[in-house]
Amino acid sequence: MPKVASSPPKSKRKTRKATDKPVYRVRNWAEYNNGLKQRGSLTFWFDEKVIQSWNYQGPKQQGAQYVYSDLAIQTGLIFRKLFDLPLRQTEGFVTSLVELLQLSLDVPDYSTFSRRNKTLSVDLPTRKTNEPVYVVIDSTGAKVFGEGEWKVRQHGWGKHRTWRKLHLAVDEKTGEILAATLTPNSTIDAHQVKPLLEQIHRPVTAVAADGAYDKWCVYDVLQDPPNQDESIHPIIPPRKDAKIKQHRNSKLPPLPRDEAIRSIRLLGRKKWKEENNYHRRSITETAMARYKGINGSSLKARTMDRQKVEALLGCIVLNEFNTLAKPDSYKIEKPA
Repeated sequence: MPKVASSPPKSKRKTRKATDKPVYRVRNWAEYNNGLKQRGSLTFWFDEKVIQSWNYQGPKQQGAQYVYSDLAIQTGLIFRKLFDLPLRQTEGFVTSLVELLQLSLDVPDYSTFSRRNKTLSVDLPTRKTNEPVYVVIDSTGAKVFGEGEWKVRQHGWGKHRTWRKLHLAVDEKTGEILAATLTPNSTIDAHQVKPLLEQIHRPVTAVAADGAYDKWCVYDVLQDPPNQDESIHPIIPPRKDAKIKQHRNSKLPPLPRDEAIRSIRLLGRKKWKEENNYHRRSITETAMARYKGINGSSLKARTMDRQKVEALLGCIVLNEFNTLAKPDSYKIEKPA
């Protein structure tokens, strides 16, 4: 009978001391605390520009004409995403809001929200600035169909589970989501670098990503990026068995990936990550945890077009929350 490897006894396990864990403190606790409470405030108002743009004012459509503008549809769908409402309850929520504010506005019905959601064009608002940005990229899963984790753990899965991939490009300094795409779960992460960079209209100095993005198609995009003339510095750890493609005796300019391999061989992988500020890539992990904490880990829509709109609306909600409350933390240096 084959032997089964058992876990080592607790006494021999390597445990990390509590004193080894870094400690952080927040400088702006009073401001951050008030901002967190403001996130739950139900104070609403309609800007005069929103009221004037509520009805559709664009070119004529073929067949039946639009009654409501994209802004009106997007407003209702943001409420739906923020409060996790079905479509009919979304119509009732916006209707009651308009009545409480005593506005003479008609509200789209639930079927209009559903129909217009498919073709709605959503732009992800970001800070208007030309400052260079260090972008971190990663992806996470968003469930569409499937059972809860408890049921799967206890009884196994009984029906097919379907996921989508949400790809995010985040500003390393502010934590703001600069670009987002939603794809089927079979999509390769590296193929979404160019679509993400196409949405960023600021100069990008560096892009950090994990080893899943160590592909030549990514380095080619960063060498000739969209929306800017200068190349982008990649901060991507090569795989451990990576080989140098272009040796030093070549007359061509050195390749960034080859330079990273040489640096890792000289300094070690840990030191290379520290010198290149690679660990700031965890900002995307934080953004994804905040996205799922605020918007949930699943999508309500059942078609790909609607799911893309829903994911972008979730990013808009997250960016807006980011403006209300953001901690300013610093690491406490422990005495030697």
